[in-house]
Amino acid sequence: MANRCCLKTWVGARSWLIFPAGRSPVMAALEKIVPAIRKRCRWARIIIRGDSGFCREEILAWCERQAPVVYYCLGLAKNSVLVERLGPALADAQARRCLTGTAGARVFTGFEYQTVKSWSRSRRVTGKAEVTAQGPNPRFLVTNLPAAGFETEADQTRFAPARLYEHLYCPRGEMGNVLKQQVLDLQADRLSTRHQGSNQLRLWLATFADLLLERVRTLGLAGTDRAQATAGSIRLKLLKVAGQVRVSVRRVQVQLSSACPLASLFRRCHQRLMRLSHASG
Repeated sequence: MANRCCLKTWVGARSWLIFPAGRSPVMAALEKIVPAIRKRCRWARIIIRGDSGFCREEILAWCERQAPVVYYCLGLAKNSVLVERLGPALADAQARRCLTGTAGARVFTGFEYQTVKSWSRSRRVTGKAEVTAQGPNPRFLVTNLPAAGFETEADQTRFAPARLYEHLYCPRGEMGNVLKQQVLDLQADRLSTRHQGSNQLRLWLATFADLLLERVRTLGLAGTDRAQATAGSIRLKLLKVAGQVRVSVRRVQVQLSSACPLASLFRRCHQRLMRLSHASG
């Protein structure tokens, strides 16, 4: 199985990347990130996911020119030609909805497509023909992932139209939700000063805090009702506890409130983390 890695990359004025004038921020990011991954693991399989805002000839062609190739799975804005190509599948979905009486029906299909001017070549497109109570809801994505799967993998249907859309493309939204936790819950985008260095330091601190809370959730809260809690929920419900600090010559003593509603969960999480600390020591 190919190695998997999740990258949180800031693309914009607050990023660690400095973009040359006139260059696409996304291209500038890819040209730095992909070589960095290749340096550590030359044959890592890299798959770029994104919505239709990233579906540009510059990005698609760059990925295809890489050796080994960089794979992409990107949303594709619908147009009259794409909707027409999806017509039979939409009719099939409408018939299924009528026959089954369900709220909605989906049919997936794949075909080759090339724009009149903007694309340099024909590319593989997956279409989702969905019909709901509100009417047709066609969606499209473009990819260079092999329809028959990778030769080295036993699962040859991994990138079939339905699985490609539902299991690979759609979960990209969860990565966005994780990034929102860093931005909204930990205020990673706060610009406290007019100096780039100090603002960059805040971004780094927020990133470290996010990594620490992820370990608390994964290792300390596993199997509890807070195992899927957001960073903000962990900070407010578990860590933001009233306490009294007493400083003596020999020690600093922290006394937490016994009335804390999540005292038992706090104690359980603390014990788990302490066992890990002792085991690593």
